[in-house]
Amino acid sequence: MEVHHHSHTARKKWTHYFWPILMLCISLNASAQSTIEYDIVLSGGRVIDPETKLDAIRNVGIANNRIAQISTEPLKGKQTINVSGLVVAPGFIDLHIHGRSNVEQEYQLHDGVTTALELEWGIEHLGKWYESRKGKALINYGASVNWPFERFKAIGKYKSAVDSLLQITLRGESNICAMTNTILRAATETISPAEMNQTLANIKTSLSEGGIGIGAPIGYLPKSNPAEMYQVYKLAGELNALVYSHVRNPDIISIQEAITDAMLTGAPLHIVHINSMSLGNIGLSLEMVNAAVKKGFDISTELYPYTAGSTGLQSAMFDEGWQQRLGISYGDLQWVATGERLTKETFEKYRKEGGVVILHVMKPEWIKTGIAAPGVMIASDGMTYAKLAHPRTAGTFSRVLGKYVREDKVIDLNTAIEKMTLLPAKRLENIAPSMRFKGRIQVGADADITIFNPNTIIDKATFEQGLEFSAGIEYVIVNGQFILKNGKTVYNVFPGQAVYGRFKK
Repeated sequence: MEVHHHSHTARKKWTHYFWPILMLCISLNASAQSTIEYDIVLSGGRVIDPETKLDAIRNVGIANNRIAQISTEPLKGKQTINVSGLVVAPGFIDLHIHGRSNVEQEYQLHDGVTTALELEWGIEHLGKWYESRKGKALINYGASVNWPFERFKAIGKYKSAVDSLLQITLRGESNICAMTNTILRAATETISPAEMNQTLANIKTSLSEGGIGIGAPIGYLPKSNPAEMYQVYKLAGELNALVYSHVRNPDIISIQEAITDAMLTGAPLHIVHINSMSLGNIGLSLEMVNAAVKKGFDISTELYPYTAGSTGLQSAMFDEGWQQRLGISYGDLQWVATGERLTKETFEKYRKEGGVVILHVMKPEWIKTGIAAPGVMIASDGMTYAKLAHPRTAGTFSRVLGKYVREDKVIDLNTAIEKMTLLPAKRLENIAPSMRFKGRIQVGADADITIFNPNTIIDKATFEQGLEFSAGIEYVIVNGQFILKNGKTVYNVFPGQAVYGRFKK
């Protein structure tokens, strides 16, 4: 009885203190919004969060590098920006870029991108590259392990070429042609079992330096033995490391090869630019990806919103028989250096020299099919800087929001934002844990935010005139800092942070 009496008294005593504390907390919470001063307040914008499905007028408070408050109440800020009439969205996440320098990053941020990752090809000398970008990036950066490079490095006779690539990497030169020209010298070589084991060991080492999975662009090494690629998938399956594949050839059998390797080894797989890999078979490719997903396999895909692709003219894509494979001819190729369309003569001349070409190879309805397909992400495959580089380098995300959402009504605004933010973030969460805090407008999420005018957003880069900043992106915040304000770059700030894979030691 005594015990009961004691506990009853204690409870009374506890209740006596609890209610005033609770009331105090409630009143503090109510007044907190009016007394806390946030670093930045975005006031009166249309806030869209694809995960919670919030789509409403709200005020957003940012403190340090995080979103600290989302409220209907007025918030106090050291800096308050009136964003009424504008959409406040998570910063766009691009899983597929090739330009690695701030020149390309400036075009990307004008397109609303806050995180740009080189995942298809990956980056050679990965740990040293990450180190070289610290404190220098405009937006968030990261890369996968470059399988062709790790393979090249495993072949002993190329040691001096491997070392010479380091200088290009560290200078921040993003010339993918220099990379491919060097590495792809070994593309047709058969590697020995010892070299295969060394390749796998090299991949593991680069994963431990922060690689976000494994870039497997077998399309650039199409003669490599299927057994070799299968070994790479096997390793990925054992480690549960995401594989990003440019498939062997632009045909359905190559899509099947990638899906089969993933299904049999348990490797998570992301097929890049399904539009240019499937061409007229895009419906069937998407059906296969969906069928695999329904059966519980971890497979995803992406596309860019243009009817042309772009790559090195010296690559294996243009080996004998390319016209038949791609269903195009010389006049469908555009030389990036001059903008000219090619002829048989200029094709042969430039192929020897090497350089980037644009391939006008797809039909508008194929692109619409891909954009409308549920779960398909948007990614640019943005090329390295050249005045006449493929417009996707500068305009991918604005083009989706301007042309495919506003003008053609292929998908709605919320779906488009989800394909550019939440879906890529969720795709990477398992391999890159920091992505859990991106792709969302929620309290506690990273303050990577893109603010745009849905009525004016559009891409301005063209195949004829070359690169140009997109229109309608008004503000971009990266890790709580403005990098774009009133549509203009904010210079001398470098808020971009590294995104690392979970194997980083």
